[in-house]
Amino acid sequence: MPTTFASSVAEAVADTVQDCRRRGWTVAETVNGVCLITDEQISAIELTGTLAATVRRFLRANNLSGPVIEIPGAQRREIHLVVGAAKAAMAIGALREVGAIVHTGGASIPLPPTRLSAGSACWGVSPAEARWVPPVVAIAAAVRAAETGRKPHVSGMAC
Repeated sequence: MPTTFASSVAEAVADTVQDCRRRGWTVAETVNGVCLITDEQISAIELTGTLAATVRRFLRANNLSGPVIEIPGAQRREIHLVVGAAKAAMAIGALREVGAIVHTGGASIPLPPTRLSAGSACWGVSPAEARWVPPVVAIAAAVRAAETGRKPHVSGMAC
């Protein structure tokens, strides 16, 4: 009888499921791969464009990076996994004001590898590489710093 081997996709999906469950995260397996189900333990903040790039640089420079999913497309799109959403209503409101999408309360987030093909989501920073999962307020602070850096500064006015 010939030996059969699981496909690399099946192995990657199984590894992702096992890793997430070990972390206490709720996951669901779908035909396209594994989805993280947000709950009181884990949420996600989705950022796009230059804001996503600036926030990523801020987090990296301040040693605050956590797990980040990169979604391919015409515009940069990243999903930062976070904790502490239940106690961060003001931070979540501020994030939404600048156009961030906040995934909480049962939202489904596709986890890499959703499909191992060109153009599929991938980990920018995997949970295994991240030293922690940052709180929502850390992402909000990075967004605030990014937004402050874009605004023109008035350096003194004569009255």
